[in-house]
Amino acid sequence: MPMFQHYQKDGVVGFDGGGDGHVLDLDTAVKDGVLGGGGGGVVGGIAEKLDLKRMIEELDLSEIPSVFICPISLEPMQDPVTLCTGQTYERSNILKWFSLGHLTCPTTMQELWDDSVTPNKTLYHLIYSWFSQKYLLMKKRSEDVQGRASELLETLKKVKGQARVQALKELHQVVAAHATARKTVEEGGVALISALLGPFTSHAVGSEVIGILVNLTLDSESKANLMQPAKISLMVDLLNEGSIETKINSTRLIEMLMEEKDFRSEIVSSHSLLVGLMRLVKDKRHPNGNLPGLTLLRTICLHKQVRNLFVSIGAIPQLVELLPALNPDCLESALFILDTLSSLPEGRLALRGCLNTIPNTVRLLMRISESCTQYALSILWSVCKLAPEECSSIAVEAGLAAKLLLVIQSGCNPVLKQRSAELLKLCSLNYTDTTFISKCKLTKTIQ
Repeated sequence: MPMFQHYQKDGVVGFDGGGDGHVLDLDTAVKDGVLGGGGGGVVGGIAEKLDLKRMIEELDLSEIPSVFICPISLEPMQDPVTLCTGQTYERSNILKWFSLGHLTCPTTMQELWDDSVTPNKTLYHLIYSWFSQKYLLMKKRSEDVQGRASELLETLKKVKGQARVQALKELHQVVAAHATARKTVEEGGVALISALLGPFTSHAVGSEVIGILVNLTLDSESKANLMQPAKISLMVDLLNEGSIETKINSTRLIEMLMEEKDFRSEIVSSHSLLVGLMRLVKDKRHPNGNLPGLTLLRTICLHKQVRNLFVSIGAIPQLVELLPALNPDCLESALFILDTLSSLPEGRLALRGCLNTIPNTVRLLMRISESCTQYALSILWSVCKLAPEECSSIAVEAGLAAKLLLVIQSGCNPVLKQRSAELLKLCSLNYTDTTFISKCKLTKTIQ
């Protein structure tokens, strides 16, 4: 594609295309789509009232004709001016260039024989026309989307069965893709949509309703309405039996509800909910569900009343076995959960009963983040303190002593250093000084 250089003469913007120079006037340039306008001529009437700066900001386009871009800022020009060299710049940018003492053209580096600037009115109108067309088209589409969202909400008041499912599917798609549709539903459709969730709601309807709601910004009243036992029960059912998309949406919606200060812990004191989340976290076919599942489990774990239920469903050994396969974001949540559960006597016993608790946790020290190291140290302390002689030997063989020395010598939090020193002392109980020192060789630190 030839690179076009533009110039101005007698109120006309020209484009030189590698020897086949030609001159285009404003109407021709826009009509023929040379500048990507797509036809239609100059926008008048309403367009003349639009603010160019606002249009540029709201459109935020990635592809803009190069002749509209200021060579200095690489942003669309709003007040283009031309120098005596024929090069055009945004007025504020070129004046700033001059104020810095430069007497050259920034693009060609030619010395200027005249430092005056001439408004490039023709190019300005081309820019204005191009952005006006894009802006008005965007507004029209936005209005169309809002109108369609309103129509679908009205339809949902009248239809049932498969027709209701189809209307919900379309509304789900529109809401997921358009902010204006989301706003329309938020302003007048949340109660209608939420009312479709209940004890007799089909999974087909429930999946689409949850998919819509999770895309919205819900107020406290709407969240309180969704916290009804029958609605939560359906969300949990869909978490266990829906598609992977529905499972993730159900998880995220429950997470949204838990952000409310009036949220009651008994709402999530559900064996079925925790089991469904653990299945989501362990699903190797759909790893995109791991993080949402662990994030919600972490939030639930903050409620003390639910922690024993975590232990009773066998969450601890399952999470311990998952540690080596989790990505850094997931690891922090998994370690946080295990650390929190280690505060329970039953949790410490469950951690001690896992053959891989110590080796899997030791590997994570100084590997991911300071937070992960903190949680891992706390877990190891809980386990080793429970059975010092048995666990400290396993820990040292797993390379814990060397890792602890690294923590102590690092620039991390003093609290972590202190905990590492205490754990190191605990680990040395079964060894003579000479044997323990040999076990601490840094050659075994990071395998």
